[in-house]
Amino acid sequence: MKRLTTAALLSALALPVAAEEFTFAVTTDPQTMDPHAVNSAPVLGFLNNIYEGLVRRGKDMTIEPALATSWETIDGGAGWRFKLREGVTFHDGAEFNADDVIFSYQRASDESSDTRSWFAPVSEVVKVDDYTVDVMTTAPNPIFPDSIANWMIMDSGWAEANEAALPDKEAGNYATLNANGTGAFRVTAREPGLRTVLEPFDSWWDEAEHNLTRAELVPIQNPATALAALLSGDVDFINPVPIQDVARLQGNPDVKVIQGIEARVIMLGFDLKEGASEAGQGGSDVFRDPRTREAVAKAVNVPAILQTIMRGNAEVASQLVSPAMRGYSAASADPYAYDPDGAKALLTEAGAEGAEVSFKCSNNRYLNDEAVCQAITAMLTQAGLNVTLDAMPVQNYWPELRADNFDMYLLGWSPGTFDAEHPVRFLASTPNEEKKLGSWNFGGYSNTRVDELLPMIQSEIDEAKRQAMLDEVAGILQDEVAYVPLYVQPLVWGARSNIELTQRPDNFFLLRWVSVN
Repeated sequence: MKRLTTAALLSALALPVAAEEFTFAVTTDPQTMDPHAVNSAPVLGFLNNIYEGLVRRGKDMTIEPALATSWETIDGGAGWRFKLREGVTFHDGAEFNADDVIFSYQRASDESSDTRSWFAPVSEVVKVDDYTVDVMTTAPNPIFPDSIANWMIMDSGWAEANEAALPDKEAGNYATLNANGTGAFRVTAREPGLRTVLEPFDSWWDEAEHNLTRAELVPIQNPATALAALLSGDVDFINPVPIQDVARLQGNPDVKVIQGIEARVIMLGFDLKEGASEAGQGGSDVFRDPRTREAVAKAVNVPAILQTIMRGNAEVASQLVSPAMRGYSAASADPYAYDPDGAKALLTEAGAEGAEVSFKCSNNRYLNDEAVCQAITAMLTQAGLNVTLDAMPVQNYWPELRADNFDMYLLGWSPGTFDAEHPVRFLASTPNEEKKLGSWNFGGYSNTRVDELLPMIQSEIDEAKRQAMLDEVAGILQDEVAYVPLYVQPLVWGARSNIELTQRPDNFFLLRWVSVN
């Protein structure tokens, strides 16, 4: 029989008397229940309700203790010592300790894991005792605790007993459909594409701030269908609300709209690899010429897209992070200017006029993504490119990008650390599996100076010196048009009027802050 801890008893006593069921709808069903298999916001955001890391982010996005109660630098900054929380149990009753941390590091950093690039700065993780671990880094890394807020700890015994010691992104395994975390909620039913049922974990170590007895996630890809379900009361929450329906919802007393600005920059990426013409549907090498990429930047009328498609609910972006992020470069704050004549001239100069290019786009991942891609396609066609748009569900989209089946693609990026170093590591570093760099750099962008600056940025403690290096990287990426930043995505959530919740700029929806009144 599972032992109920003191913390769990206090948590149970703290629950509000009026407990409720709750149903929420999203456009993208989590691809997996495995916290190390897919590094994407729909997966990580959902699994933050079930699994926990050493640290977590609070309502204001600050780093706070979770499975670790404290941390400090050791060996002159060459590592971090984490003191682990005692008395914590997994959902199946197993005790949490340092062995689970070591196991989860080995699993999450393995080449089979989609999260392995998070551990590029880590040389080893050492067990000091049952409730102390040392994470050693290759150089001083002042932002390391910020970088592991979504590194979730699994029970080593459960994973090994169920033949899920490593993630399997292709065929899947037991951890793909089942979960066993330490978080506030546990999975009681999982039907991919249909529903996922969660119930509160009675032995959770923390104090509950919700009054839910059951929560059910239902994926509804069609925004109009999701909106109708919210208005009828069939669901209590939807994400996102269609932009064009915001005003109508705001006039309805039974529902409310929660609006904000996400930490996500929407951008265009390009296939820059040599021999792109041999890579499946990515049949053109024209984007290897920076003049062609600059022509795209000049041809896309971002303010018009924001006015017509986003109804004025987004901000133009100039770089891979928004102004709200640490390390944003004020020196590169000016976005590419809309200049259709200049775009045509550049295409002619580069010999790319009339070139046939494939444009990959998701149709259920980002707010109005397909509509945005349709507008961009029309603008590029007008400039002189022969663009074929291929929009698809996100579960098909990532495999297409990883297979290099594109010439150009749409991407949204939200830095998990809320720091400008994050997209440099993932999007702008030369892809290197051994060093765990550039894991989302689908187009193969490469710049020697950027690669040289990244480890210096990661280890620099002096803020002014660090910012100067980030400014240099932002300038290089902008000058070379490595990507074309478009806009900072808005957050538009809808809920029944009796729902209280917290909206964070990472677009993670956490049930532990939901109350039904």
